[in-house]
Amino acid sequence: MKRYGFIILACLLFVGAGLRDAADRWIDATRLPATLAETSVEVRDRNGELLRAYTVGDGIWRLNPDAERVDPGFVQMLVRFEDKRFWEHSGVDPLAFLRAAGQAIWNGRPVSGGSTLTMQVARLLEDGSTGRWAGKLRQIRVAMALERRLSKAQILTLYLTHAPYGGNLEGVRAATLAWFGKEPNRLTPAESALLIALPQSPETRRPDRFAPNARAARNRVLNRMQAQGEIKPDEAQVAMVANLPSQMRPFPQLAAHLADRARCNDRPARAHDLTVDARVQGALETLVANAARRAGPRVSAALLVADHHSGEIIASVGSATYDSIGGRQGFVDMTRAVRSPGSTLKPLIYGLAFDQGLVHPETLIHDGPVAFGGYAPQNFDGEFRGDVRVRDALQLSLNIPVVKLTNELGPARVMAALRKSGADPQLPGGAPGLAISLGGIGLSLHDLVQLYAGLAQGGAGPILRVEQDTAPQGSGRLVSDVSAWQVGHILAGLTPPPGAPAGAIAYKTGTSYGHRDAWAIGYDGQHVIGVWMGRADGTPVPGAFGGDLAAPVLFEAFGRLKPDFDPLPPPPAATLILSAAELPLPLRRFRPRDAVFSSPKDAPELVFPPSGAQLLVSGGTVTLKLRGGAAPFTVLANGRPVASGLRSREFEIPYPGKGYSTLVVVDTAGLSDRVTIRLD
Repeated sequence: MKRYGFIILACLLFVGAGLRDAADRWIDATRLPATLAETSVEVRDRNGELLRAYTVGDGIWRLNPDAERVDPGFVQMLVRFEDKRFWEHSGVDPLAFLRAAGQAIWNGRPVSGGSTLTMQVARLLEDGSTGRWAGKLRQIRVAMALERRLSKAQILTLYLTHAPYGGNLEGVRAATLAWFGKEPNRLTPAESALLIALPQSPETRRPDRFAPNARAARNRVLNRMQAQGEIKPDEAQVAMVANLPSQMRPFPQLAAHLADRARCNDRPARAHDLTVDARVQGALETLVANAARRAGPRVSAALLVADHHSGEIIASVGSATYDSIGGRQGFVDMTRAVRSPGSTLKPLIYGLAFDQGLVHPETLIHDGPVAFGGYAPQNFDGEFRGDVRVRDALQLSLNIPVVKLTNELGPARVMAALRKSGADPQLPGGAPGLAISLGGIGLSLHDLVQLYAGLAQGGAGPILRVEQDTAPQGSGRLVSDVSAWQVGHILAGLTPPPGAPAGAIAYKTGTSYGHRDAWAIGYDGQHVIGVWMGRADGTPVPGAFGGDLAAPVLFEAFGRLKPDFDPLPPPPAATLILSAAELPLPLRRFRPRDAVFSSPKDAPELVFPPSGAQLLVSGGTVTLKLRGGAAPFTVLANGRPVASGLRSREFEIPYPGKGYSTLVVVDTAGLSDRVTIRLD
């Protein structure tokens, strides 16, 4: 009998081994569902904080959970509540099955489930049933196969990625962002309990729709955790009376235009790490929205902040809103829109003129009527100020002096400098003309901030960048370090808006033709900020000026960026700091390069009408105004004398006839000046 017993035992062991081998083959042959599900594309700031996320293809918010950054207290509570032997079993927990079966028999209905976390992952991956035997058997098979092919940490990560939390939320990160407005790295016991209860019935326990159900389910979790010693009684009591979230919060949508661009530039990437600072970005988005609202209907605004040492973009606000409400066309990224820069290019032209030895900040330059062929520039206010210092001409943003300098430099030199800065200037058509100095060119806010970053860095700055993995690059040299400092020193002397500190930043404002664009761009010792305000469709904003509309926003942006301004740099050693009287003779007064061939300094000058003017004459005379020269004067119209013996510098001559006329004034020394005008 003993021998037969050994034979029977051997047979049982053989059959058991065969069954085990068959089970192994059955598990190994399991075709697993895809475990690499699509997760939301994320755009993150310089510190890893979420700026913006995008739903996956089926409209689900499913974010990569990064299990190492999930609150370990929540994970411990989850395992204790759902699957206390998770770290020991092989996908199925027989003890949990026996407990669930016993409770069902005793109570006449199912009281608790026997599913392990691994089985729940199997169901989530296949979107399978929980109640039917065939579905349960499939979950067991997949769960055991998962345990053989993945680590426990990987299985837990799959649960944290796919668990449903109501609506279109999947995964713990989507849940904490939507229900609590934060990442899951630090959770309260009340928050953890709600997150454990929700996946069991995500729709009927949604706290925004079924608060009593959600509270009851949460508190059941808390009671069990207290009973098991996972949380203290006083913690449980506080958690049970904690408020539930009443609605889903919107997902972060900071730097929306910048995020869109980063995603389009590299679609395969699931995460984009930007140089943007989320705190600064949020504060400046609020500032821009408020400024646009105050400015009037359909007005939008854009703002760009960069570190001009590293080239890193710290904040980029593409519009006042990210929608089309109120006609602001918020989906248009106005940091990249090509617009007229108004007077904001003038500092570059003065810097180039300093480098070429044409002028010094203390040089006198004449602000009076002038014509270059058929082009006769006018100041914005229509007034002339006579002889002014170059410093004052730039601070007052006079048009005539800067056009004179552009004429001497040549528009092509200005265009070359812009391209060296990293900007991409756009011409309306044809070769560049003198009008580029007054805004007759197309540039974006990004281009202008790039240009001013170069000036702030002593004439050669970094190329602006927004992706953290982009290697820093430098721009070409625009101007010398001396000229860059001279420009910055002049701009720092501008009167700031009321309440703003004087001399803290070097800044320039601009207003494009027809009041379509209002600009303010400035820098201190560390950062450069550019502000644009206007309408995205290019229609005028009546009464909009850069100094009134954009400059206050610029200074407030610096205030929100940091508590104190970084000091501007000291002058380079080679800087010539002298008064006008101490300057070398050629620099005391600006004269064109060909001045040796022009009229002497004491020659008469016809200041009205300017050459190229078109006059509507109502009477039978034309008024002339002179400057300089020695009386008496003689006037010729189209080569014929029409007046002589004139001693006043303002007089009238007979109407020379309709059409174009050339007027010449000759003084007693034989010196003369001439203009060509059109009379109607």
